[in-house]
Amino acid sequence: MTAIVLTTLNARYTHCSLGLRYLLANMGELQSHTKVREFMVGSQTRDIVEKLLEDHPRIIGFGVYIWNVEETTRIIALLKRIAPQIKIIIGGPEVSFEIEEQRICKFADYIITGWGDITFGKLCHQILNGPSPLMKIHVGEQPALDVLVKPYSHYTEEDIAYRTLYVEASRGCPFKCEFCLSALDKTSWPFELDSFLIEMKKLYERGARQFKFVDRTFNLKTTHSLAILQFFLERISSKDACFVHFELIPDHLPDALKESILQFPPGTLQFEIGIQSLNPEVQTRISRRQNNEKALANINWLVKHTHAHLHVDLIAGLPGEDLSSFAAGFDALWAVRPHEIQLGILKRLRGAPIDRHTQDFEMRYSPDPPYEILSTQAIDFSTMQRLQRFARYWDLVANSGRFCQTLALLLCLKPDEKNLHQPSAFASFMAFSDWLYACTGKTHQIALERLFDLTHQWLVEQKLALETIDLAIKTDYFASGAKGRLASMSRGIAVTGKTLQSKNIETPSYQKPSPTPLRQARHKT
Repeated sequence: MTAIVLTTLNARYTHCSLGLRYLLANMGELQSHTKVREFMVGSQTRDIVEKLLEDHPRIIGFGVYIWNVEETTRIIALLKRIAPQIKIIIGGPEVSFEIEEQRICKFADYIITGWGDITFGKLCHQILNGPSPLMKIHVGEQPALDVLVKPYSHYTEEDIAYRTLYVEASRGCPFKCEFCLSALDKTSWPFELDSFLIEMKKLYERGARQFKFVDRTFNLKTTHSLAILQFFLERISSKDACFVHFELIPDHLPDALKESILQFPPGTLQFEIGIQSLNPEVQTRISRRQNNEKALANINWLVKHTHAHLHVDLIAGLPGEDLSSFAAGFDALWAVRPHEIQLGILKRLRGAPIDRHTQDFEMRYSPDPPYEILSTQAIDFSTMQRLQRFARYWDLVANSGRFCQTLALLLCLKPDEKNLHQPSAFASFMAFSDWLYACTGKTHQIALERLFDLTHQWLVEQKLALETIDLAIKTDYFASGAKGRLASMSRGIAVTGKTLQSKNIETPSYQKPSPTPLRQARHKT
C-alpha cells in the first residue's frame, strides 16, 4: 500500500529532484509505504491529478519552487475538490516565507518551512498514527548533517541512464548576497567526506556518469574540493568519461586547485561561476564580497589553461545599477571569454533580503512567478524589456555554441560611446537584438534556419565583407549538425568539410556517445 506520495514538477525530464529523494531516504519505517512521482512543468493538470490518485494515498507531499508554484496550486486545488480526504503537505523555498499571502498555502493542510528532511517523516507519522497535528505550519528541523540518511540509493536505473544526478557535498553558504535565499544561512556545512565519496562510488558503479553538485561554494574548503576532484579524475579515461558540474566562488582559486583542474580532459568538467555584477557600489549595496580583479583573472586563467567549460552568471536589475554599468560589466566579462554568459533578470525570491531596497530604488517586480524585476530607479520598463530580449537572443546565439565563427562578427560592430576606438560587445549585440526583435516580434519559436538567415541579413546590412559573412554563417550552420538549406545559400561560396579543414576550422562530431551534454560539447574547451 502506498500511503504517502512525494511529488513535484521539474522544469525538464532530465532534472531529478534531490529534495524528494532526501525526504524518501529519511522516512524511517514509513519508507516502504512512500512513493516518489515526478512530473514536468507544462503537463496537463488533470492528468497529473489522475496519476497521483492511482495509488490511493492518504498523504501527498509537494515540493514547491518558483518555477512550479502556479501549476502546483492548480493541482492541489483540483485534488481538494476531488479527494478532500487526502492530506496535502507542502514545502520548499517558495512556501517557506510570506505564507499568509499565498493561495497555495490556503489549500494545503500542512506547511513545512525550511529544511524538511526530518520534519516531513515525523509529520506523516503523526497524521497516520495520531495524535493529529494541531498546527498547520511546522518549522523544519535542521539536524546535524551526519544524522541524515543519504538519498543517492533512491536514484533509479532510469535516472542514472537518462537524467542528470544532483548531489551535494555541503549545504548552506557563508556569504550574504541579498538576492539569494542562501543569504539567510549562517554558514556552510560540509558532509563527512569519506561517507560522501562512498556514495559517489556506489553511483558510479551503478553507471552514473553525469553529476551536478548543488553546493553553493564547492571550492570554499580546498581539502574537500581536491579530494572530490581526485575521485573523479581517477575514474576518467578516454573510453569512459564523466561530466561533473560545480559552482565556484570566483575569486578563490588556490594553486592546488588549479593543478587539479589542469588534469581534466575536454568535455568532463563544468564550472558555474556567479559574477552577478562588477560594479563595486552595487556589490556593497547587496552585501556581496568579491574581488573583481581576482575573479576576472581566475576566469581568464581557466579559459586559457584548462579544458573546463565555464558558465558565468550576470544579473540585470540589481538596485542602483543602470544600463551603462551593466554594459561595462558585460564587456569586462566578455573580454575574458567564458564559454557561456548567463544573463539573468533579477527575481524577488520570497524571503530574500533584497526586498529591503524596494522602496529606496523603486524596485518594481512582477506579481507573478518568477517575480522578475520590471523596472528600477536606474532602468525603466522599456529598457528592461530590451535586456530581457538581449538575454534570450544571447542564449540562442552565443551560449548555444551554434554560432562560434559568426559571433566574432556580431560583436565587433559598435564602438562604446566613451571610447570610439574600442568595440563594445554589449552595444554590438544589443543593436543586433533590437533589430532581430523588430524583424520577428518574438523571442521564442524561431527556427534555427531562420535565425541563421536573419543573422546573415543583419551582417550584410552592416556592410561586412560578403565572403567573410558567408563563410562564417555556413561553417557554423553545418557544424551545428543542421542538414537543411539556408535562404542565404542560394548564392555565394560552397562550404564542405574540405573547405572547413582548409580554413583550420574543426568540424565537431556530436554523434559519439558521451556524458558531455550536447550544448557544452559545441564549445571548444
